[in-house]
Amino acid sequence: MAEKKAVVKHIKGVTFMGKADSNHWVTMDGPEEFGGSNAGTRPKELLLLALGGCTGSDVAVILKKKKINVEGFEINLTAEMQETHPQVYTKINVEYVFYGSDIPKEAVERAIELSQKTYCSVTAMLQKAVEITHSYRIEEAK
Repeated sequence: MAEKKAVVKHIKGVTFMGKADSNHWVTMDGPEEFGGSNAGTRPKELLLLALGGCTGSDVAVILKKKKINVEGFEINLTAEMQETHPQVYTKINVEYVFYGSDIPKEAVERAIELSQKTYCSVTAMLQKAVEITHSYRIEEAK
């Protein structure tokens, strides 16, 4: 079984720096009213970014293999959060937005399906605790 390692170092207040096997540092912090310096991404925000990056990578590779040309591609994530502590995400919607001309809807749908059901490990982990929904739209190039 493959093993991954990460280290998180306390800087000051609720400011932390972390890195994992890729050896890239990430700053995490909280707002000043909670002892932070407002100098980094919140840890829960990193979960949303990880989800978007994971499924986005899958979809981009799948579309490239299918020789589908997209001029641009972004993922908008919207999360609902429980109001009481622990303030966990209760629902996340992942909206894929593709920009270009003649992008086949079926290819987009299949790429998203493959990412969600087969390849995206972040989705596989999070969906055990959070309802994750998906939507997409294709914006024609002008």
